[in-house]
Amino acid sequence: MNALGAPANNPADLLILVDHEDRETGFMSKEDCHRGRGVLHRAFSIFLFDDRGQLLLQQRSAQKPLWPLAWSNSCCSHPRRGEAVEAAASRRLHEELALGAELAFLYKFEYEARYGNIGAEHELCWVFAGFDSGPPAANATEIADWRYVAPAALTAEIAADPARFTPWLRLEWAEITSQHLPWILERAAQR
Repeated sequence: MNALGAPANNPADLLILVDHEDRETGFMSKEDCHRGRGVLHRAFSIFLFDDRGQLLLQQRSAQKPLWPLAWSNSCCSHPRRGEAVEAAASRRLHEELALGAELAFLYKFEYEARYGNIGAEHELCWVFAGFDSGPPAANATEIADWRYVAPAALTAEIAADPARFTPWLRLEWAEITSQHLPWILERAAQR
């Protein structure tokens, strides 16, 4: 539950539909956005690092309809109707992990991923990196487990068993390690 007593993850929340250029085209419930092949909507992913440069990973709750118990990045979700992406990212960090962080925008990209016959992701995803403000207090309705992992170890784990990880994490981690990791590790060392 959030501070207002409403569920933090509500299937009826209105998400922001976008075109391939990330221009708003309308709104649709979270549940409907993820049915069938999915409808293109705005999303975000956050990668939080500690001062040793280790990434905070979360294992998705068994109650998640898509990719339950898969390991994923620190936090990911969607801005709601009328909500800026940066505000949504801060809100979700607090709801899922009871953390705050200064986030840096890295890039955005579009992807599609199907989860059997259950549903799909079709998102234009904004990717952020930041540094955690302390140990997380995971929301058990959202997160089954969490851990810190060194970048090289995560890369090896994904290569050895990619199915253990969400498809967006695999895509984002490839981009982060090839384009952004040196900057992130330098910032971690300066903390």
